[in-house]
Amino acid sequence: MLETKFGSGQSVKRVEDDRLLRGEGVFVDDIKAAGTKRLVFVRSPYAHADVTGCDTTAAQGMPGVQLVLTGADLLAAGVPAMGRAINFKRADGSPLQAPDRFLLATDRVRFVGEAVAVVVADTLQQAMDAAEAVVVDYQPLAAAANTTQALASDAPRIADGPDNICAESKYGDAEKSQAAFDSAAHVSHVQINHQRLAAITIEPRNTLAIPSGQRLEVHATSQAPTQLRAAMSHHIGIPADDIRVQVGDVGGGFGMKTFSYAEDIVTAYCAHRLQAPVKWVATRSEDFLTTTHGRGVESAVDVALDKDGRITALRVRNIADLGAYPTMAGVAIQVLIGPWVLTSVYDIPLIDFQFTTVLTNCAPTGAYRGAGRPESILIIERALDEAAREHGFDRIALRRINMIPESKMPYTNAMGQVYDTGAFERMMDQGLVKADVSGFEARAQASQAKGLWRGLGVATFLEWTGGNNLEENVNVQILADGSVEIFTAVLPMGQGIQTSLTQLVADVFELAPEQIRVVMGDTDRGTGFGSAGSRSLFTGGGAISEGSTRALDKARLLAAEAMEASPADLTYAKARFMVKGTDLSISLGELAAKQSEQRITIDSTTAAGAPTWPNGCHVCEVEVDPQTGVCQIAAYSSMNDIGRVVNPLIVQGQLDGGAIQGIGQALYEDVIYESEGGQLITGSLMDYALPHADVTQIDFNTHLDQSVPCKTNILGVKGVGELGTIGATPAVFNAVADALARQGHKTKQLQMPLTASRIWATIHGG
Repeated sequence: MLETKFGSGQSVKRVEDDRLLRGEGVFVDDIKAAGTKRLVFVRSPYAHADVTGCDTTAAQGMPGVQLVLTGADLLAAGVPAMGRAINFKRADGSPLQAPDRFLLATDRVRFVGEAVAVVVADTLQQAMDAAEAVVVDYQPLAAAANTTQALASDAPRIADGPDNICAESKYGDAEKSQAAFDSAAHVSHVQINHQRLAAITIEPRNTLAIPSGQRLEVHATSQAPTQLRAAMSHHIGIPADDIRVQVGDVGGGFGMKTFSYAEDIVTAYCAHRLQAPVKWVATRSEDFLTTTHGRGVESAVDVALDKDGRITALRVRNIADLGAYPTMAGVAIQVLIGPWVLTSVYDIPLIDFQFTTVLTNCAPTGAYRGAGRPESILIIERALDEAAREHGFDRIALRRINMIPESKMPYTNAMGQVYDTGAFERMMDQGLVKADVSGFEARAQASQAKGLWRGLGVATFLEWTGGNNLEENVNVQILADGSVEIFTAVLPMGQGIQTSLTQLVADVFELAPEQIRVVMGDTDRGTGFGSAGSRSLFTGGGAISEGSTRALDKARLLAAEAMEASPADLTYAKARFMVKGTDLSISLGELAAKQSEQRITIDSTTAAGAPTWPNGCHVCEVEVDPQTGVCQIAAYSSMNDIGRVVNPLIVQGQLDGGAIQGIGQALYEDVIYESEGGQLITGSLMDYALPHADVTQIDFNTHLDQSVPCKTNILGVKGVGELGTIGATPAVFNAVADALARQGHKTKQLQMPLTASRIWATIHGG
């Protein structure tokens, strides 16, 4: 671990919390602008229909209405379709297929909730009333509400193509893999349904756009403001430099706020057209209907083992539901990113992977915490447990015999991905000790005495982080009052990144936190990829640390000039340069005040060498009530390798919060569309089950191992934001399956979410 003088490595309290706890946070809906108009969308009640007419006459004449637009109006104004996914192919080598998506639907709608018109009025109530007066004529069409329906020979075509397959990818050697299966001592098969999930954030999506002369100021709940600015420029037809996107406090992102949504762009377009501020705030129902969902994958998995349990080949067939309009992220997650980690921490020599993405009449899928890696890790971890049960192996021993040893680092997996470091067996051994696995049988007997079935689940795994966007720019300014301002394109969304970045600046300048200001989420001050893929500290932190060091080096040269000394003769401590052996000194503030602009400024770019591979061992124990099927988390423990840790308290919060979301997928959450008409059944928090307070009160036994720093970035850190989610789902699932298997019940048919009714049916043969 890299030792620092102070700042990083300590569990300091978050610098942003006092303001937020006092209610002084500034979210988009808190921002007031004089004369702000309110915007409401008219949305399709059909999953698939032709739009044969749209009469806005009545709405346009209603009180307070400033603007009513349809898809045809935007087409006539020259507003282009939204960007398509690119660079992926179908099986025959032809380009991927997808329908054009316009900001407002033109001649056809393809999922329930797709916007067909927009109303802007002086008040929200006026806009809502006018939206109800818009008359849209629909000619309903047959809908494909799931991949089974979409792949049927008589399925309605969602794009103008021969079928509903969007893109496909294949990896490995099918022939050699088949030979390995033919000669295998043991073969195991399992089907897994990774259900759709809704990314439930405390703050729904919302946007406020304010014209100011030729410029447009946009406040948005976005994880990628630079990309949002580019999308707005493209559709509105004004230079990107004339658009300033600002992101203040964000009530959660989880990946789904990386996408530039039609609603954001329409809001900005209307503000520009009216030359008046316009605000849109999504209702919770709108978020359920139209915000990208996560997961939505069906997997068929085969694993071949030799007589000792070594994996000789892994075969996976995935069918992914992309919804009606595939996004670039949605396609990449399923055909590229997820597959990168499918072999995980195991030395698997042969693979035969095929990934098929399918169009359906549902909302699009995209990034959600983990983005493809949760599916892949669940595949391999569940397959190993089922293979162990089926063929008489110990689950831990089966993992151990297949793990990549430290001596093979750096290691190139079967997908061509290079792991720079990894001590996977050591992490598992520590994880098993921390979870007191040796004492499980006694706890199981105690549960049995209470009439409950106890199960133990283990997940040993890694993930890929960094977003493969490995460069970050920062601007560092040392001010005349002795403070330091740093501008960066990574941004906060509740994860505590401002505190971690402040600690890194404190390491370099030896300043108190109140003398450091990290400015995020302002495209006028810093542009870049944004925060996604657990990259904020990995790339943003590295850039800030190196940029601060370069700024201090520049200040050293200026100090040497000011005191007529050699830079080598200067020492630095607590914001002051001193000439060795003399009483000459100058503070950072005094030095900055001597400059023509009353500040010392440097622009700095830093790039990481490659992605990071955080990993861990997560262990879960559950208690199942056989009378009701109710499952409770009895214990949860984890050992995590995320390299160097800047703030242990924040890291633990990220891991535990992520684990709760992984538990949610395993036990509770499920986006359900009605199969006949594609209506969203789970369209509110009354219908969509989330982990409640009883789950959040779990005493997470969370541990960190910092002995294996990452070698691909200057800080030695590995991403952490998604690790807990990726490990929790298989650990919980395997624990439930173990509880049932110990009582003689078959578990291959189990599917998520493992609700009480599903568990009860498994127990009682339903």
